[in-house]
Parts: sequence; structure tokens; C-alpha cells
Amino acid sequence: MKRKIIVCSGSACIDPGGKRLEPELRRILGDKNAFDLVEIEEAVCYGHCGSCPMIVVEPEGTFYGELNSEKLARIIDEHIIGGQPVEALLATQPMDTSRIRMLGSADFFGKQLRITLRNCGIIDPESFDDYLQMRGYEALAKVLEQMTPEQVISEVEKSGMRGRGGGGYPTGLKWRQSTGHDEEKSFVICNADEGDPGAFMDRSAIEGDPFCILEGMTIGGYAIGATQGYVYVRAEYPLAIKRLRYAIDEARKRGLLGKSIFGTNFNFDIDIRLGAGAFVCGEETALIASIEGRRGMPRPRPPYPAQSGLWGYPTLINNVETWANVPAIFLNGADWFAGIGTEKSKGTKVFALAGKIKNTGLVEVPMGTTLREIIYDIGGGIKNDKKFKAVQTGGPSGGCIPEQFLDTPVDYESLMKAGSIMGSGGMIVMDEDTCMVDVAKFFLTFTQDESCGKCTPCREGTKRLLEILTRITEGKGVPEDLQKLEHLGKTVKRASLCGLGQSAPNPILSTLQNFREEYEAHINEKRCPAGVCSALLNYYVDPDKCVGCTLCAKVCPVKCISGEPKKTHVIDTSICIKCGECKKKCPVKAIYRK
Repeated sequence: MKRKIIVCSGSACIDPGGKRLEPELRRILGDKNAFDLVEIEEAVCYGHCGSCPMIVVEPEGTFYGELNSEKLARIIDEHIIGGQPVEALLATQPMDTSRIRMLGSADFFGKQLRITLRNCGIIDPESFDDYLQMRGYEALAKVLEQMTPEQVISEVEKSGMRGRGGGGYPTGLKWRQSTGHDEEKSFVICNADEGDPGAFMDRSAIEGDPFCILEGMTIGGYAIGATQGYVYVRAEYPLAIKRLRYAIDEARKRGLLGKSIFGTNFNFDIDIRLGAGAFVCGEETALIASIEGRRGMPRPRPPYPAQSGLWGYPTLINNVETWANVPAIFLNGADWFAGIGTEKSKGTKVFALAGKIKNTGLVEVPMGTTLREIIYDIGGGIKNDKKFKAVQTGGPSGGCIPEQFLDTPVDYESLMKAGSIMGSGGMIVMDEDTCMVDVAKFFLTFTQDESCGKCTPCREGTKRLLEILTRITEGKGVPEDLQKLEHLGKTVKRASLCGLGQSAPNPILSTLQNFREEYEAHINEKRCPAGVCSALLNYYVDPDKCVGCTLCAKVCPVKCISGEPKKTHVIDTSICIKCGECKKKCPVKAIYRK
């Protein structure tokens, strides 16, 4: 029986180790004279990024992960030649999967429902025919042949979909607000400027199914009467850009972009605009300024882009995930989409699971799925079975949710009540070894660095907040700092011009609310409970364990460790620079820090 080996070619799988996987696979097949037994195909992206690089063997649907040359050779010997799947190398247990069954039966995929990612890992993203086989462009044909622009907008409104870029604004309402103007033209934009630390939802969706985004944008263009669309994608996504260009070229060749689409009088085309990686360009008006060739800085609203956007014309902007949902709504009906999720949050949401979690990667779940289900049932729980401490949702603009809120359903309103936001879909899990003050400082360092500087509250306020946090983590904080953080944080939220400044204090305010005792320990006791803030740590030698081997003294760069051979050594904490080299080298684990 001839089998098919599907190689995942998502960014996580091809960089750095995975890019050698396919050539190595072909070499091993050649060495074993097994080329005639298989067909090799690419697909993107299964979302199980913690198992990269990976392959799927059909027709059994066996899912192998964390591969290297030795494992590949064993798979070829036992599965391809011998006909028996290699149970020990399966990526997830239990694994009774196929390319379709996998999305419903494996531990990682069991509670997922894929709409945005419905074709990722199923089709070759650089095969137009593969997309057609998955009902590609059927939704666009239905819209152009059977529906008026007004009916299209009404269908999106009826679906109840809300924007997946972070704000949760009703998609249908935004589409309606982009119509009915006197201007001679309007534009459609896909916001693919994904800048949140730890987020890779949009990148993977484009890499795995670029045609879907183009089809959704074309439907949006028809609905508002636009003739031109732009995908604004950051230049750091070379694979996504490559596949977008391929998809646009193929769509143009086949009459699905350009003049007289499907033989109608509807004309619409799409081009790509590359961003330089500025986080603030994820904000709509800053993004528009960047496309226009100006510095990416936000402007006051109103007027909103729906009234006056790109070059002063009405402009409809949605993010990648929102556009990817559009064809599915018209394929299956607004009632189908509205039947998924909660009363106010319809459909599914894609999250990038990262941090101290066993199964990192992309997950797509129905709205209303609890944080506990995502982290423990899909994510597999905390790495090394450590204690869960918090989960940060919404990227640097979000908040840190503690353990008592783990049963919070994932929807826009519930996450806000828990002190965070949905955001674009970043979800970073933290364990007991995480310092929440350091986490707040990390995210504020990011937002302060990414502030465009246009408005004073954000430019100066984030700088002052970061100074206070830095002082606290260095053991120089005073009790009054907590009141200053709260007052200044709320002021920056109220007075900043755009969403970056308005949400930048969220990590501080949420950690102050839920982990205030950690701030107090840093300030009052000059101690970091998690043992992270190096300025508040000291290294000591346990006299009951020290054997006097002198290794610690030899590696100490400042010679702060004294002691004779075979006798207990002592660390002079007034000289120690806290580099930790002594602890790393001690063969008997006699050095500890507190």
C-alpha cells in the first residue's frame, strides 16, 4: 500500500530545525529504497507547535512529532516499510487520527472547533486546487450570484460575529457604517500587523490558508462597494508574505481578483503592504497612516475609518481572523455561526498558547470555553507539573488572571470582569516560579518602547510607570509607590490617545489587584517570593552539604567565595554580583539562593 507523508511547513516546524526535515526524509527514503512506497506533501499548520517538527502519515493519520534523523529512520523502517505505526513516537497520546479525524479525537484537538483554522494542516497552502476541494470560493460565488450588498451585510449582522482583533466591535455594524457615503470609492484592509509578544495566530492562519483571507476580503469589498483591498502584514513574516503573494497571483489568473469577478460587473483587487514591525501600527488609524507612506501614528477619532480612512475615503478594516470567518458564515449560514459560543460572543476564538504550559501552539475553541479547559484539557497543564499561578490574556494590553478565575468562560465580557481582555488571542501561562512584578515590568517595557510618543500621557506616563517598577524590582521601592502606580496607571488609561496607551497599564493594575502581596514583599521585605528579581536575591552555602571542593570559588568572577579545601566555604554577599555561576557548578547542590 502506498502511503502519504504530510510534512508540516509552518514557521515553527521549518525554523530552525524543521527546514532540514524534508531533505532528511528524502535522503532516508532513498537510502532504504522506499521512495516508491510514499508520496510527500506539505501542509500548514496543525497548531501543535510544541511537537515541531512533525509529520502525519496517511491513511492511518498517525501524527509524529519532535522528529530527528534517528526517529525518521525508525518511522520509515517500522511504519512505511513494516506497516506498523510507531506508538512510542506519537506526538499526542492517545492518537487515533487522520487528517480529518485528528481535529476531533486527539487530546490536543478534542475540545477544539476549527473555523478560522479549518483548512490549516488539511490543504497545501500553495495549491489552489486544494483550496477548491475544501469548498473554496463557493461562498464568494453564492454572494455574487444570489445576494445584494445589503443582504450580505445583514447576514454578517445576523451571525453576531465580533471583531477578533481585540476590541470585539460588532463586525456587521462596522460593515454597515462603511457604506452609504457619497465618496466615489472605498477600501478594504486586512490588519495582519500582529505584534503582541507570544502571539502567532494571524501568521499561522495566513501561512496555512491564504486563499480564505482573500475570499473573505473580496466578499467584504462587494458588501461595501470597494474595488481595492490591502493586506497590511509585517515584514517579519516572510513565509506568510510568500504564500499571500502566491494566492493573490493565482486568484488573479483565475479571474477571482481583478475585473468582472465570476463574470459579474464586480471589480476588486488586493495588494500587499509591508509594515516595519511597529506595534502601534496595529491601531487602525496608525496602520492607515503607514499605508499612506506617513509615520505610523494614531489620530483622534472621530472620524472613524469607516467614514474617513485611507486617503480620506471610507475604509473597512478587520483583522486576519475576522476575514477568515467570513466565507464560513456564508457557506454554513448566519444561524449556524450564531449557534456557536455564548449569547454575546458568537463563534470561536483562536489563541496562541505559550509560556509554562506542556502543549504550546494554536488552539481554536468555541466562545464560552473556560480557561481551565484550555490550559489543562487542551494545553496539558503546567510544565513539570508545577503549580499554576496566572494566565495573561490580551497581549501586553491584557491583564493577569489568577487561579481563582480559572473557570471563567472565554468571552469578551467575562474576561473583562476578571480584569483582562480578549485581545487578539495571546495567552501566556505562568507557574509558581513567575514573579508578577517582573511580568508587569516586562510588558510595560514593551509598550513603553513601542509608544509612538505622540500623546503626552502615554509617552511620559509609561516611562514613569516603568521607572517605579524598576525601582521596586531593584529593592529600592517604598510603600507610596503602590499608590503612585495605581493613580498614574488609571490616568494613563483615561487620557491616552489610542488603544496602546489606554491599555498599557493593564498588566500593572491587574497584578496589583490580584498579587498585591508580591509587590509588598518586594517593597517591605526587599524579597522576591519567586526568586526572579536578582537584585533582591542572595546566594548562600549550606554548611551541611558543602564538601569543600573549591569549584564555586574557582568560577566566581569577583572572588567573593572563601574557604579551604575540604572545609565549608562562605559567600560574601556584599561583594557577590549574583551571577549564579557558583550555584550552577556546585556538584552537591550546596549553594542556594533566597
